[in-house]
Amino acid sequence: MHSLNNESGEGNHIQTRMVDVIAKNADTGAFELYPVNAVSGDMFKHIFADHFQTIAKEMGLTLCAGCQTLNANRLNADITFEEAIKGKTNTEVLDLLPNSCALDDVAGILITQGNRSLGRKSVVEFSWVPGVPEKVKTGSYFHVKYDPQGRGKTGADDGSNKGQAIFHRPASSGQYALVAHVEAHRIGLNDITREYAIDEAERAKRLQAVLRALTLTLLHPSGAMRNTQSPHLTDFRGVVTTSDHSVPAPTVSALNPEFETQIQQIARAMEKMSGKPVNVINFDSLGAFAEAMSRVLPA
Repeated sequence: MHSLNNESGEGNHIQTRMVDVIAKNADTGAFELYPVNAVSGDMFKHIFADHFQTIAKEMGLTLCAGCQTLNANRLNADITFEEAIKGKTNTEVLDLLPNSCALDDVAGILITQGNRSLGRKSVVEFSWVPGVPEKVKTGSYFHVKYDPQGRGKTGADDGSNKGQAIFHRPASSGQYALVAHVEAHRIGLNDITREYAIDEAERAKRLQAVLRALTLTLLHPSGAMRNTQSPHLTDFRGVVTTSDHSVPAPTVSALNPEFETQIQQIARAMEKMSGKPVNVINFDSLGAFAEAMSRVLPA
């Protein structure tokens, strides 16, 4: 049960985020449209960035002035970087970027300093996190701010929010589907020259920080209303896949009830085609997920 990602407020009603998904009806086998509660992938990317910043500080990784203080402008708020890229080509800027900030290297950024529009694509990708159709429910719950000095009176007309006020908060519960993807080979990579701007030791440290942050993102999600509606994490099952060659690690949405079997079949087929292994680790609990992630951490 949670209220991690709400869309807007209308009067004293908070509107939860909803999306429409096409999924197979378990009874008829037909594909149908379902409106379901969802958490935006942007929310999970934000959670990941917070965890990565903390881990990066702990590991002594380089962070720009903006990321040191969680400034939303990140590297664009770093005066030292702004001075360093003056007169530089885009290729040179993309060499400077990984050396200037580990967080901007892995989370991506649009460099706008000096009238540029130079993008650095994120190494980490998150899907929307929609509820599984027919397995998620959203409710709206009545709350009141009690004022003992003015019982029965509504809030003040002067906008001061004094007096007694009523409001409605949403809460959702159910099973949710998530796909996350890490392009580990792109850590420290200059996307123009296709050469690495940092050494292998630094890339390994950043990959370790990425995988640790990803693990914490799913085990300890932050978001809206955590002060009174911290999410209940009751179970977690899925698949961790890894590949160290040209074949991407396979992913299938958990909106498909057969996603685990499908991933196994894809991995076996890709191994036959490429002659190289695609590693698959199934997990069926929060603890098993943590163990699976610890197995793929670089030494």
